[in-house]
Amino acid sequence: MATPGQPTIAFSIHGPIARADLPGLCDRVCTLLQGSGAGLALCDVRGVDVDAVTVDALARLQLAARRTGCTVRLANASGELLELVDFMGLRDVLP
Repeated sequence: MATPGQPTIAFSIHGPIARADLPGLCDRVCTLLQGSGAGLALCDVRGVDVDAVTVDALARLQLAARRTGCTVRLANASGELLELVDFMGLRDVLP
């Protein structure tokens, strides 16, 4: 979890995201987060497709980020993406 005084980092992901892309995406974001010391990561998702693979990728990123002591927050998420996240029962995981 983010604590006061920890830096915030921002990054963006773009789609479409294929299931085969997930390991590499997680590796790249984890490397970014581990080197940053950030407690909060703002993930700009305006360039992603709204589908189950994207939500899966975002949930995996959140899990990986938490392992580094960081929390991911979605930025510029469309209403459709937020509705899909909610439908999939991941609103608490992907705020």
